[in-house]
Amino acid sequence: MELMLVGGITLVIFPLAWLLRASFGLDAAQYAAGFLTFNAAYVVNDPHFTVTYLLFYKDVRARLKNPRFVIAGFAVPVLLVSWAAFALVTRNAQLLGWMVQLMYLLVGWHYAKQGFGVLTVLSARRGVRIEGRTRAAVLFHAYAGWAFAWANPATPAGEFEEKGVVYWAPPHPRWFEIATGTVFAVSTLLLLVVLYRSRKQRLPWAPLFAFLVTVWAWTIFTTIDPVVVYFIPLLHSVQYLYFVWLMKRNEARAEEGPPRFGRPVAVRLGILALSAVGLAWLLFHGVPDFLDLAVTRRFPPSESLGATPFLAAFFVFVNLHHYFMDTVIWRRENPDTRWLRDP
Repeated sequence: MELMLVGGITLVIFPLAWLLRASFGLDAAQYAAGFLTFNAAYVVNDPHFTVTYLLFYKDVRARLKNPRFVIAGFAVPVLLVSWAAFALVTRNAQLLGWMVQLMYLLVGWHYAKQGFGVLTVLSARRGVRIEGRTRAAVLFHAYAGWAFAWANPATPAGEFEEKGVVYWAPPHPRWFEIATGTVFAVSTLLLLVVLYRSRKQRLPWAPLFAFLVTVWAWTIFTTIDPVVVYFIPLLHSVQYLYFVWLMKRNEARAEEGPPRFGRPVAVRLGILALSAVGLAWLLFHGVPDFLDLAVTRRFPPSESLGATPFLAAFFVFVNLHHYFMDTVIWRRENPDTRWLRDP
C-alpha cells in the first residue's frame, strides 16, 4: 500500500489509460481523465498546497530564530505579493508571466527534491541511511533530471497562456536540450554504477522505485501518455500527503497518552484535513473568484490579463511559496521530522 501511495500506482494507471483510449478513443479518455482529476483537485491537489501553511506556521515564535524560516515564511511571500500586486495594478501581463515562468522552472526542482526525500525517508524507516557516493549520485541524478525536464522539448520563443494570462516566453534552444540530456544520461550511468558497486549500502527497492518514478515519469517524460499526464499532479499530491499523514499520525499517537492526553488521532488528523480543504477552497477559488468578479464589474478585462488575473496570481503565488516552505519543513533540522519514524 505504501508503494502505491508514493508512486507505484503510476504503473497501474498506464495500462488502464491505454485500455480507456482503445475502448472509447483519445478524446473521450482525455475528457474522463480531465473531469476526474479536476474534481479530485478540490480534496487532493489543492489541500496538498495549503496543508503546508498549517505545518509551516505552527509555533511561529519558536521558529523565528531560524533564518531559513524567516526567509521562506516572511521575506519570500512579501516579495511574491509585491511582485503580483504591482503586475495587477499596472495591468502588466508580462510581469505576471515572468512569475509563471519562475513557477514552471522551479516545479521540476520541487518534484525531484520530493522524490529524493521519499527515497531517503523510506530508506531510513527500513534501517538504511543514504550517505557518501550513493547520496551524491542520487542527488546528481535528481537535479540532472530537473534540468533536462526544463530544457525538453526544445521550443521557439512565443506567446503562452496560463489561467487567462497571455505572456511571452524565451526559447528553449536545441543545444540546451542536448546538453542537459547528455548530463542526465551521464547521471543515469553514474547512478547505475554506484548502485551496482555499493554492497554495504544496498537501497531498498520500493523507495528507489518511487524515486525513479518521480524523476522519470512525473518530471521528465510527463507527456509520454496523453491520458496519464492528467494524473501526474494528483499522484504527486498523494505522495506528499502520505508523508504529512505519516508525520502527523505518529505525533498524534505519541501525544494521545500520558502525560499530555491529547485529542484522539482520528480527531487531530480529521481537523487537519478539513482545515486544509477549507483553506484550499479560499485560496484557489473563493477569494480569487470574488476579486476577479468585483474587478471585472468595474473595469473591462484586459486582453493579455484575461478575465481571471487574480486567479492566476493566487495560483502562482501559492505554488511558489509552497516550494520555499517545503525547503524548511522537510529538513532534518526541523524537530517535527522526527515523527517520520514510528515512535
